[in-house]
Amino acid sequence: MKLEELKKKQLECAKKVVARDEFNEIKTVGGMDLTFEDLKKTPTRAWASLVVLDLETLKPIYELVVEGEVSFPYVPTFLAFREMPLLLKLYEKAEVKPDAYFIDGQGTAHPRGCGIASHFGVETGEVTVGVAKTRLFGYAKEPPNERGAFTYLRYKGRVVGAAVRTKENAQPVFVSPGHRISLKSAIELVLKTSRYRVPEPTRLAHNLLQKVRRKALKGGRLF
Repeated sequence: MKLEELKKKQLECAKKVVARDEFNEIKTVGGMDLTFEDLKKTPTRAWASLVVLDLETLKPIYELVVEGEVSFPYVPTFLAFREMPLLLKLYEKAEVKPDAYFIDGQGTAHPRGCGIASHFGVETGEVTVGVAKTRLFGYAKEPPNERGAFTYLRYKGRVVGAAVRTKENAQPVFVSPGHRISLKSAIELVLKTSRYRVPEPTRLAHNLLQKVRRKALKGGRLF
């Protein structure tokens, strides 16, 4: 499929994004992440993980890893088309569905308003938040160096997300609504789940993947 057609899909997705609170109560948060055997190779083997945490204790209550092949090449701003199939496989296999999902990527802070967190949210109907380690879209001032400080990510006067300081003396993370949540609530949820720079749901999902990837590349048993 040509990139122009994929751009149209993203623009259509953006129209379906709900950037306001459409949930009753969030008691569990799941972090989703994905890693590759060879980032520069297509196709390549890949793994996706989900770690679900109790929001009050921040302790994991469920985890799952799935393996598959990724055949869409790495193209900036088209991450969803590379990673979504495996994330959907993970979602379908998960026996525990959290009240909200953190995805390592962008939500509305995307050139066409639908990053992978929004794409996943619209596709599944779940509450999703984009939590990225790097800025993709929009411009923000550096937030004050104190935990909980944030500045808005803006593009042409429109707020698309926020740079959030989750830990003093650490670089901010970039938060944006994925689907069915406001930016205000997304920021609050990220701060509530952060002990280090990266919020616990996605940090633990990433750590789990690194263990699985190392075992797989050594030829060991994964599960």
